[in-house]
Amino acid sequence: MIVGPNASGKSELGVKLAKKLNGEIISADSRQVYKKLDVGSGKVRGRWKKGVFIYKNVTHRCIDIADPKKVFTALDFRKCAEKAIADLLSRGKTPIIVGGAGFYIDAALGRIKLGGVPPDPVLRKKLADYSTTQLLNYLTELDPARAKSIEQKNPRRLIRAIEIASAKHDSSPKKRCGVDFASRGETNDPLNGFFALFGTVPKRSEGQKGAKPSEPRAGGARMSEEGALVSPKNILWLGIKRMPEELKKRIRTRLIKRLLGIIREVKKLRRSGVSWKRLYDFGLEYRYISLYLRGRLDYKLMATQLQTATWHYAKRQMTYFKKNKEIRWISANKEALRRVPISIKDGK
Repeated sequence: MIVGPNASGKSELGVKLAKKLNGEIISADSRQVYKKLDVGSGKVRGRWKKGVFIYKNVTHRCIDIADPKKVFTALDFRKCAEKAIADLLSRGKTPIIVGGAGFYIDAALGRIKLGGVPPDPVLRKKLADYSTTQLLNYLTELDPARAKSIEQKNPRRLIRAIEIASAKHDSSPKKRCGVDFASRGETNDPLNGFFALFGTVPKRSEGQKGAKPSEPRAGGARMSEEGALVSPKNILWLGIKRMPEELKKRIRTRLIKRLLGIIREVKKLRRSGVSWKRLYDFGLEYRYISLYLRGRLDYKLMATQLQTATWHYAKRQMTYFKKNKEIRWISANKEALRRVPISIKDGK
């Protein structure tokens, strides 16, 4: 496992370790999984060859595979990662999961449960009119840990987190999301409780009737009851840690290099039919560039706010990962190479 915040150098370290350990990389990034989200997501400049994505002669999995017009969930990622891990282990190769999406990584390893709460279009439609501040306030009530680690201005992720977290709670307070719902009716049903805030309790689907609540726990060491393909004892966690000023500089340098390319990419995505709302939901680069292209922000303000938002997101990533006490924090690639306990070349 190679984890860390944006711009910390995870991708290059992953390639080095993959070459040393006869491995392949499983990309754990919630945006690099999408096709056409290349520059803005920081996707490595690989290419498809004979059905596999190659970068610097190393195969990458779970990257550049999803339609940007459709939602790719953490559950989708888990399925992709599990398939890749099983394939690699069957061929004697080393799976190397690389990324900053801690929730995706924990999902892939079975450290959290997923899939207990199916997406509900009725709930999502009703939440769509709420501001990110209102959504975040409600999520904070339900699951403070998830509220701290989530991308707090991404309404799509906030709504999904509320769907999952509300399944575990009796939603009875009279005020939620800064709105008084006292006159709209309440319910003690832990799955449907949140719907009551909007004056309606939709009928459960067959899948919801038998579903168990999900239990997302940020960076927790607990294995889910579903089990995992790899024993925790056989996983080496490496986290890249940069000093704050160094990381800020890396974020700024990377942004300056990529900014014009991201603008061209967003324009191209729009021409291909990706909506402004969908681009906004992708967060960070895509959100701020979208606001700029729509005339909501001037260029200078957009660049400044994007740099600040990226730094804040990097801090939230570190907050999530610091809860995982299994991570061995490193500051340089050489240190990582020393910490790897095996070498396929040595026959050990």
